[in-house]
Amino acid sequence: MSIIAGCVCGFITWFLVRYLIAGLYTVDQNERAVKTSFGRAERIGDLSTLDDPVSAMLNDDQKSRYDYPQVRVIMPGGPYFKWPWERIIKVSVATSTVNMAWDPEDGSANANGSMLEAVTKDQLNTGLTGQIRFRVSERNLYAFMFGIKNPYAHVMGYFVSVLRERIANFEAPRLAQEEGAPDVAATIGISINDLRKNLRDLNEHMDSECQSSAARYGMVLDATLITGIDPPPEVESALAAINTAYNEVSSDISLAQASADQKIVQSKRAVEIETLKAQAEVEPLVRLASQLKDLKSRGADALRAYGRNVRLALLEKAQQVFVEAKK
Repeated sequence: MSIIAGCVCGFITWFLVRYLIAGLYTVDQNERAVKTSFGRAERIGDLSTLDDPVSAMLNDDQKSRYDYPQVRVIMPGGPYFKWPWERIIKVSVATSTVNMAWDPEDGSANANGSMLEAVTKDQLNTGLTGQIRFRVSERNLYAFMFGIKNPYAHVMGYFVSVLRERIANFEAPRLAQEEGAPDVAATIGISINDLRKNLRDLNEHMDSECQSSAARYGMVLDATLITGIDPPPEVESALAAINTAYNEVSSDISLAQASADQKIVQSKRAVEIETLKAQAEVEPLVRLASQLKDLKSRGADALRAYGRNVRLALLEKAQQVFVEAKK
């Protein structure tokens, strides 16, 4: 009996350790977990990602292809309990930063993950450097855990394809110009210059276009930071010469416009001065005419008296007076 009792006690102890104590688990602060029962994830009714705002950036065709069920997410905390036929899959939701040339499937690709190549609209093979930040989307864990074999490869491939398409078709916004001013930028038309001058617009475009990655692959692209756009070495000197000529032309145009603006301002000022001088000369005559008109209205005697007083004033100032004498 003692042997049988020992076996029973040992079995009970093994069962408690194997299936009860070992069934306890916790979820760390930067983790989210999903429970599966016989391989099937625990879902939230019949809801899918189409019922969630995460799919708002998808068009109608994409919604039919990226329709994933919503799963019950286990938040940080614990201890939680699971049965032996249940499995807990944990994933980190912390934000990660990687080089934009990183290839999850081939570490030697893109110059060992240091530079990404893209072709511009004028057929120049450029090198792009920068970083991207991404994290796992809590609203679409099913796509990340079960829908895609390698979500990192998918999201990087999606990002690279969107970036290369943008580089190949990028055109700088045309600024409003004054009438008659030469369009120097349109004459040169070097796409690398346009890209370098509009890095902020390029980064904002990438952030906007990649908002659907959460619904596609269960990963959120938080930010894109393209820091460098380098032309091929064989055209670097030619591009530098073109940029130098462009800067010289722009400088000459700016100086010419400044000189013309200065001359216009000086001409306007001269016209104002001459106008004021003419007004100063005309004003006494206008006032004299007004006074004479007022005297005339008072009668002929008043006008003759005014004329006599004026002659007397002139005679007082004159040094010599010539009087016409009748013979």
